[in-house]
Amino acid sequence: MEKKQSTIRSRKSHNKSRAGCGNCKRRRIKCDEKKPACSKCIHHAIECDFLSTTSISPASSSVAPSPSRPSETQFRFKPSKYQPEERTPKDEAGQPSSQTVSTEVQCESPSAIPQIQDTLSFADLRLFHHFVTETYRTITDEATDHNRIWQTHVPQWGFTLPSIFHLILALAALHLGYLHPEVRDQYVMQADDHFTFGIRSVSAILSSLNSGNCQSIYMSTVLVCFVYFAHGPKPGEYLVFSETGKAEWLVLMRGVRSILMSSRDKIFTGILEVQPDRAIQGVSHLLQDELGEHQSHIQQLQRFIETQTGGSSTGQVYIGALEKLLQMFEEAYQCRSAGKDGVQLMPFVVGWIYTRPEEFISLLEAKDPVSLVVLAYWSILLKFMGSSWLMIGWDRHVIAGIHECLAPEFHKWIEWPVSFICD
Repeated sequence: MEKKQSTIRSRKSHNKSRAGCGNCKRRRIKCDEKKPACSKCIHHAIECDFLSTTSISPASSSVAPSPSRPSETQFRFKPSKYQPEERTPKDEAGQPSSQTVSTEVQCESPSAIPQIQDTLSFADLRLFHHFVTETYRTITDEATDHNRIWQTHVPQWGFTLPSIFHLILALAALHLGYLHPEVRDQYVMQADDHFTFGIRSVSAILSSLNSGNCQSIYMSTVLVCFVYFAHGPKPGEYLVFSETGKAEWLVLMRGVRSILMSSRDKIFTGILEVQPDRAIQGVSHLLQDELGEHQSHIQQLQRFIETQTGGSSTGQVYIGALEKLLQMFEEAYQCRSAGKDGVQLMPFVVGWIYTRPEEFISLLEAKDPVSLVVLAYWSILLKFMGSSWLMIGWDRHVIAGIHECLAPEFHKWIEWPVSFICD
């Protein structure tokens, strides 16, 4: 049988144009090069490079924009690098298509730019809308937030402080990822873009902390912590200790503490002034027995540490941490008795870490076994926050990390928090 000779089809040559607009080049799609704006840019309602080149001569391009038209000087729409060419009804409902993730929002030299002058995509505007309509409700108690801090003031600050703007978009993206798990990975990519720029912006302005910006900078650091929680547990990272080096969240917390130490009196004034919550009256009868069990186990641990350390300075650090923890449990149960949970318990969870002396934090970072046992009881408070989407899984993650780091002879001392959290 004769072997059939294969035919090789030659590739048809073509001339590739490099004169397309910048938007089409970034999106790797063919540009029809129509002037003054190409069809693709018109279809997506974004500014085409051709428009600026035809309407602005080289001589006039250096002229500053007129201050009477702030919308042109502050915002320009550009396509997300993940934005699909055609939007569907599903896109309009707030869910991304198989390719929809926010663009990288360029944050050039945050320290030199006092207000948002970045380009925005429609995906970013959808995130902003989601934050001011939905996400803010998950991080505040609307019954007591009469100043509407998270719905109104924080977003407004975002227009003059890039860190806040990027961080609220990052948090909104993670919230949408929680609501739509089938496309969560795409929202996480979007959140990561904004979180990167948010962190960079916060770092750039910390050195210029003053009475005029301390409130907005403080809220930026709070948002950083929220976004970190919302990302969910990471292998090897257990909030206040890590398998390798410094714990990421603890580094962020130190930033919050440094701001509070230098400007506390100026931060908690005006709209951020802490108001007493009249709904909190005491621990209800239904929760008194549960609180009593926690107190009993913590007090047993106190007695054990006292006998083992013999009044040493390190022993006093442990005892001080447990005494403060007992106070935090009492206050947390008063809030729970008033129907408050989730993020509303954040002051007690974060407050205990914030008030610990550096000696105790150093012991945790070194994975000192007694300090880890104390931390195991603190992680019970994380369980109370589990009703918030931000905190899902953190209690089990932290207690599992503690159990793994402790030698077997210490396991009996964390049996109570392990059983309470894992039941």
